[in-house]
Amino acid sequence: MENFVVSARKYRPATFRSVVGQQHVTTTLQNAIASQHLAQAFLFCGPRGVGKTTCARILAKTINCEFVEEHVRRGRLVSELIAQQPDIVPEALLTAADPNNTPFELEACGKCSSCRAFQESASFNVHELDAASNNSVEDIRSLVEQVRYAPQQGRYKVYIIDEVHMLSNAAFNAFLKTLEEPPGYAIFILATTERHKIIPTILSRCQVFDFNRIKVDDIRGHLRHVATQEQIEAEDDALHLLAQKADGGLRDALSMFDQMVTFSGHNLRYQDVIQNLHILDYEYYFRLTDALLTENLSATLLLLEEVMQNGFDLHNFVVGTAEHLRGLLVCKDPITVQLLEVSDNIRARYVQQAQAAPLAFLLSGLNLVSLCDREFKQAKNQRLHVELMLMKLAYLNGAVQFARDLSAGPSASSGNDDAKKKSSAGTPPPAVAPAPTGQLVADGTAEAPATYSTTPPASPNPSANHEARSTSNLAHAPADPEPIVPVESGVEELHDTPSIEDETATQVPTTSQLRDTVPHIETGRPSIAGHEPGMMPVTAAPLPPPVPKPGMPPMGKPLGLGTKLPGLGSLSAMKAQLAEKAAAGKATAEAEPSGPVTGLPAIDDAKLQRAWKELTEERKAGSMMHYSILNRPVQANEQHVILLAVDNPVQEDQFNDFRGEFVTELRRRTGYPRLNVQVSIVERQETGRKLYTATDKLEYLTEKYPMLAEMKQRLGLDAD
Repeated sequence: MENFVVSARKYRPATFRSVVGQQHVTTTLQNAIASQHLAQAFLFCGPRGVGKTTCARILAKTINCEFVEEHVRRGRLVSELIAQQPDIVPEALLTAADPNNTPFELEACGKCSSCRAFQESASFNVHELDAASNNSVEDIRSLVEQVRYAPQQGRYKVYIIDEVHMLSNAAFNAFLKTLEEPPGYAIFILATTERHKIIPTILSRCQVFDFNRIKVDDIRGHLRHVATQEQIEAEDDALHLLAQKADGGLRDALSMFDQMVTFSGHNLRYQDVIQNLHILDYEYYFRLTDALLTENLSATLLLLEEVMQNGFDLHNFVVGTAEHLRGLLVCKDPITVQLLEVSDNIRARYVQQAQAAPLAFLLSGLNLVSLCDREFKQAKNQRLHVELMLMKLAYLNGAVQFARDLSAGPSASSGNDDAKKKSSAGTPPPAVAPAPTGQLVADGTAEAPATYSTTPPASPNPSANHEARSTSNLAHAPADPEPIVPVESGVEELHDTPSIEDETATQVPTTSQLRDTVPHIETGRPSIAGHEPGMMPVTAAPLPPPVPKPGMPPMGKPLGLGTKLPGLGSLSAMKAQLAEKAAAGKATAEAEPSGPVTGLPAIDDAKLQRAWKELTEERKAGSMMHYSILNRPVQANEQHVILLAVDNPVQEDQFNDFRGEFVTELRRRTGYPRLNVQVSIVERQETGRKLYTATDKLEYLTEKYPMLAEMKQRLGLDAD
């Protein structure tokens, strides 16, 4: 039984002409050989399976060919070679009528001893090295030693280093000198798929050739050639699908081709390729688009279920949907149809469906699908995420049409008016008063949103009513239709939603409180906050009930469902009230007279200490900083002034923040309305000597306790 050879090796190109899709590289190399301008080092870069190593081998074979040596380098005529050495002349020149004047591409003859040795993998002039497994300095040193020996047969000794980016930095540096100044017979050909990993000093010493991804049509043509040679009947759609899945790599396409031939035999069909490679067929997307254009949501969701039941990934389905919409978009114009890389049969179906799909639907649909693609990984329920996208797409045409009708105004057309009358029979239409606020509607045009309202409230200003009526009359003028622009998302708010809340109930009612804001005079007349010991308490007269302002709920009634939370304006009012309260509390302590006051009763120290301690403990639950400021011994003098000593100005500022309410509460609990607190900062006495190290501490203790020096000396201790 003969050993099977895969198509990628069996049909590997042996000449420059048979290389697929890299004409810019092969032409340059052929011209370099013909003009004898060969560089000492080449670097072939490109993705996998595009012919880098193949071109390196063809170059190595061609420059050592005897026909190239005799005809190009020695300048012998083709007719002379035919007469003397016909075994090294290519077949095309042997049969030519005038071989000296017949144009031909410079290729290896394939018949000389050097070419035969290369084809049999027995050439001593071509050395291939895999840098992935020989990436150390020792391997490069061994290569440099081999370069010292000249070739026994032929002119050049070629070294092909594949996957050169796998070399270590030390190996690259060891290779620099030999790569820059090799012997005249040595040529290095480096191949890599990751050019960015090669150090710049290597790149500057090589001629760099960038290999492109092979086009789909070129791969399909090569697959057709292989199928013909192997006597395999293959559908054009099947070969085109294999070329698309190869992603620009001919080796991948040939590998999949062998797999499909093994599966289906000598009759390769499109359905066999789809089934074996597990590919979402174009038919799914054509059916999906038809269901979306007819707003058939049930068929759309059932199609998604069928895709999932067949084992396809949801993310691949979303990406395929985006590609399908993009294909329909480019097929809207006959000039851009060539951008669609599909077979002729599939392209005809794309063009047919593109005629039925509106441009606004395609653009808006692409936006929706792209948004779903970006957010797919973050979605917890990915199926629901995709279904929501399909729901938006299903009703996208209706949303765009509604936006058109809305932007056209009430007098759009007679046909539309008849349709509206039939749909709105028995129900009065709401009054629409669009206001030009510049919002985007569903079709992307800047149009005023429709505001649904009833009879406007009466304004106290007649001129304001007149302006409102004139504005309302102007707002009903029909707007010119704008061009359709896709929406950013599937559902856009087409008009402002009328509020069901009471706009006049946004303010929070203010409550009046009695505060100790009346300054005390010299006679000691008590304020309403307290009274002197032994005197009758003063009771404040009841205040008249506050008059409710317009738009505020009645006093004493809790806020119900008819009100809503305070807005920005009411929050500002509450801030102002809090600031007034804080200023009033601060002014309480500042308004006390600074001069000495006589005739004040003696303070009960026990009552003062008890009230101070209670207030300190209450502050502890709210702020430990306030507790640390108040938790210290205090005593009041004859002028009813408490001296509070703090440690720094920061504590003084913090005490002043809550001083007003604290002093007020202290007066209320003690019953002394003239009681006040005076803050003073305690100055710390700096010590002349600071102990930092263990030696400093030992010296200090030795001066204080002389016995430590004797104990240290007897026990042989050290300060550290």
